[in-house]
Amino acid sequence: MEWTGARYADKPTLEVRTWIDAPLERVWSLVSDIALMPGMSEELQSVEWLDGAAGPAVGARFLGRSKHEALGEWQTTSHIIECEPLRALAWAVEDPEDPSAIWRFRLRPKDGGTELSEWMQLGPGRSGLSLAIDRMPDKEQKIVFVRLREFERNVTATLGAIKKRAEH
Repeated sequence: MEWTGARYADKPTLEVRTWIDAPLERVWSLVSDIALMPGMSEELQSVEWLDGAAGPAVGARFLGRSKHEALGEWQTTSHIIECEPLRALAWAVEDPEDPSAIWRFRLRPKDGGTELSEWMQLGPGRSGLSLAIDRMPDKEQKIVFVRLREFERNVTATLGAIKKRAEH
């Protein structure tokens, strides 16, 4: 059976959406408080603002420490690349010009509540996934597919946790 799917260089993406019965302001307060994110993620263990930053603003940086059963433990520096209160928050992991990933929350009013989406892109910069691909180049598409499914599961859980907090 031949495997067909995205390669890392294709900058594969995923997006998950949810509707939250809460106003934009409440949802934004949760999304923009990165200190809450480790409690909503299996992988992300801790985050801390760098350079004296106290919250998100374009150019602000934060350190994230992560852990994965197969990939081990690592830390990355993320750079806020978009910050529009009540609308969008995005960060590039490691080099903003050649990120190993980009993450973005988008909010919009919908049906008396808030539609929240979380989008992410792998690559194009090197990451821990690149090391796995280097070791097994013939399995690149499967490695990318499996990692995207893990991210989809984690993003779905994060959005569920934000929804629960916002609605209660």
